[in-house]
Amino acid sequence: MITLEQIPSVLNHPVYDAEGSKIGNARTVFLDDVTGEPDWVSVETGLFGTSESFVPIRDADLVDDHLQVPYSKDMVKDAPRVEVDAGGHLSEREERRLYAYYT
Repeated sequence: MITLEQIPSVLNHPVYDAEGSKIGNARTVFLDDVTGEPDWVSVETGLFGTSESFVPIRDADLVDDHLQVPYSKDMVKDAPRVEVDAGGHLSEREERRLYAYYT
């Protein structure tokens, strides 16, 4: 699990899948509303980072200079597209959609 102290080491750094393939770069870390702990990371994907995918980071690890997530590159890229509100917050509905996809 990524800690609050590790967030600066995650942002704008590469994100790799379980097989070691680069998915993209970490853009934003979202905190859990209840615990205040890191819960999601948005990853810039696609050609020139034109798309953004959300990945749960509860089982992710910081390895050297990158974030390693336990999901395949294809799974992350095919994750449901969700909207973040103006305050930079994922709604409960959007979180449920994402958790359903990743479980």
